[in-house]
Amino acid sequence: MSRRAALAGLLLALAALPAAGQAQETASDAGSSSEVLSRLWLNPGFYSWHWDRDKNLEDANPGFGVEYVLDDEWSLTAGTFKNSDRERSNYIGAYYMPLQWQGFRFGAAVGAFDGYPNYKDGGWFPALIPTVAYESRYWGLNVGVIPSYKDRLYGAISFQLKVRFSAPAGGAPK
Repeated sequence: MSRRAALAGLLLALAALPAAGQAQETASDAGSSSEVLSRLWLNPGFYSWHWDRDKNLEDANPGFGVEYVLDDEWSLTAGTFKNSDRERSNYIGAYYMPLQWQGFRFGAAVGAFDGYPNYKDGGWFPALIPTVAYESRYWGLNVGVIPSYKDRLYGAISFQLKVRFSAPAGGAPK
């Protein structure tokens, strides 16, 4: 199976996940389509402001991604985008955001990326990205600090705008 087919299957599986941690709901309410949609964020890729401004890196990183909220601390994520080296990259991972203050959430994204030609010949590698997020009813913003790694990966502050089309019950997330 190709990487593209595997990623498409993963994106579909993430979108179909039932709501986690809803044991107190009645059987007829659990996993309803509106509940699933209210936990699903979509994003159009990233914008990255690179530390190395003189290396002709691409700051605009368009693509498509999903984030599925499991509970107040965890969400799953996967997607594809045009990276800073102007190559196609894919990612899969999870956000762990245990700290909250004034509507902001603090934690990290942990997962794997591919497609960077100067690192692992474009193959998959693990990543840990410190992240701050702000979320309202219908839009959110993830801001990650991407560390530099030699001349293989270029550090940046990454901005990922995300939207959802169905508001969660009770308004904005905690």
